[in-house]
Amino acid sequence: MDMNRQIKLFEKQAGKYARRARKQTADHKWRRKLLHSARGNILEISVGAGTNFQYYPEDSAITAVDFSPTMIEQAKGVAAEQNLTVNFLVENVEELNLPAHSFDTVVSTLSMCSYPNPEKVLQKLGALCKKDGQILLFEHGVSTNRLVSRLQNLVDPLVKKRIGCHVNRDMLKLLEDSTLQIERVESSLLNSIHLVWARPSDS
Repeated sequence: MDMNRQIKLFEKQAGKYARRARKQTADHKWRRKLLHSARGNILEISVGAGTNFQYYPEDSAITAVDFSPTMIEQAKGVAAEQNLTVNFLVENVEELNLPAHSFDTVVSTLSMCSYPNPEKVLQKLGALCKKDGQILLFEHGVSTNRLVSRLQNLVDPLVKKRIGCHVNRDMLKLLEDSTLQIERVESSLLNSIHLVWARPSDS
């Protein structure tokens, strides 16, 4: 999908994301569990409307990135409500240029579904994370259940067109093939939801 079209899709959804950021929806139990260990200098990619901000320590140094200016504006409001100091960047994550190995915690939640090149993003996360840091991922993908995966494959073109998201990516395979060192994975909902604790490659 053309990047400008994808940005426009997410711009239109910014208000909905902001309302969800202030509610305890079903996904918050996973966010809370994953982000409990977030610490130090935090980088969150594709921050959206700032749904994760409530789970970060108030004394954290946070850098939040999104390619949608409207999403960033919504996230600024949520950050103020949470009394957080956040450095916001309107950038395409795939082209993000920040100092290597500068973040203690790197976070991605429900964003790998939308990148044209998710393998490139995973590699970038490892490069931006400190060698002794952590990478925290909450992602969705294709189920191991044949009926569910068949449905996901069927609806994927429509979902991609309407909201800019792929529902049939094999996230575990992407992670397995990445340069990240996977330390722990917890999967739910017929293996379509994954919490991942990882770190950069030793090499």
